[in-house]
Amino acid sequence: MSGSLRGSIFRVMTFGESHGPYIGVVVDGLQPGLPIDAEAIQFDMDRRKPGQSDVVTPRKEEDKVQIVSGVFEGKTTGAPMCMLIKNKDQRSRDYGNLKSIYRPGHASFTFLKKFGIFDYRGGGRASGRETACRVAAGAVAKQMLAARGIDIRGFTRQVADIRAESVDFDEIERNVVRAPDAEAAKRMEAAILAARDEQDSLGGVIEVVVRDCPPGLGEPVFDKLEADLAGALMSIGAVKAFEMGSGFRAAVLKGSESNDEFEYDTDKDRFRTRTNNSGGVLGGITNGEDLVMRITVKPPSSIGKAQMTVDHDGKETEFKTGGRHDPCICPRVVPVAEAMVALVLIDHLLMQERITENGNDRVLQDKIATIDTQMLLLQAQRRQLVERLENGPAAAASDDWRAQARELDLDEATIDLLGKLMKK
Repeated sequence: MSGSLRGSIFRVMTFGESHGPYIGVVVDGLQPGLPIDAEAIQFDMDRRKPGQSDVVTPRKEEDKVQIVSGVFEGKTTGAPMCMLIKNKDQRSRDYGNLKSIYRPGHASFTFLKKFGIFDYRGGGRASGRETACRVAAGAVAKQMLAARGIDIRGFTRQVADIRAESVDFDEIERNVVRAPDAEAAKRMEAAILAARDEQDSLGGVIEVVVRDCPPGLGEPVFDKLEADLAGALMSIGAVKAFEMGSGFRAAVLKGSESNDEFEYDTDKDRFRTRTNNSGGVLGGITNGEDLVMRITVKPPSSIGKAQMTVDHDGKETEFKTGGRHDPCICPRVVPVAEAMVALVLIDHLLMQERITENGNDRVLQDKIATIDTQMLLLQAQRRQLVERLENGPAAAASDDWRAQARELDLDEATIDLLGKLMKK
């Protein structure tokens, strides 16, 4: 089964199933000597884990991360970093009645068509439980980004038709829905609990803002930054749409309204745009403004209401989903979305730093070449001085040194520079 590996330099591979003994992730491409804060990794894991409030699934998983390789005395060794997460609260018996039917909104039908086999116990690799691995890897990426001054903040912008109109980053972790608007958060929570009582579910919109992202990240044509961000965020199981900046609203704007006019910020000594309809990306490359993106999260497919479907023989049947499920997954998707953005950004940043390092190598090579030329000039000048001493003033005609310099295969520009040095 392909599709479990992503990244060019910062490479991540997740493994494990929802009802297996473990899930985990391997991070490759880490340079040695990087400090790793295990508590910061666990902090993000706790934000994603089930059972943290009434608006998410009551499944109880500690989601304690065990780092089993690649870190020694709190720093990376340069070897692949492997993190394991033990599954402790699986209840496979809850899925026995789903073994031979196609669940609406789930991946059983498509997995069976593609692979001929499907782990119906919680969805196997198609389960949202896999995203815990992404959060662990993303927490490592976030630490590397934070060391470069880059800050990533995700939040619930909308649940059903309830939208957060104000954004207070300090408010996000103060409420169970992770909304940046305290008043909207209360209404979102009430709506989710009402849907849960009706054995139904709700969707919403997650927004991610990246502050202090440097300009120059991303590649033209096929590897545009927003294309990679879209691919990463759309790989989250419940995500059905992606937009950046003005997004879908751009369809109703005029060019004069959509274009971000440039200005020069004298206080910060940098160019910037007056508005940010582009979401911080132009031509697939970051422009230094905040990266702003949003994803649409569908209502969870596992609901308690009776639904109609067919079994593997085509016979129509009614069923109800048992087990423990989220009435709205937006609060738990927030750290997952942050993680996926972090994985994309650190990969592009490392690629850009390699380009910069290569550029610095070329600068050094140019400087070495200049020093070599200066050494040749000094050697030629020394030769002329020696000849003056050996042959006397009459033997050192004013233009004789030019002929000797040409014998050294020096170009005319270098010879002219030599002449200036000799005059001194």
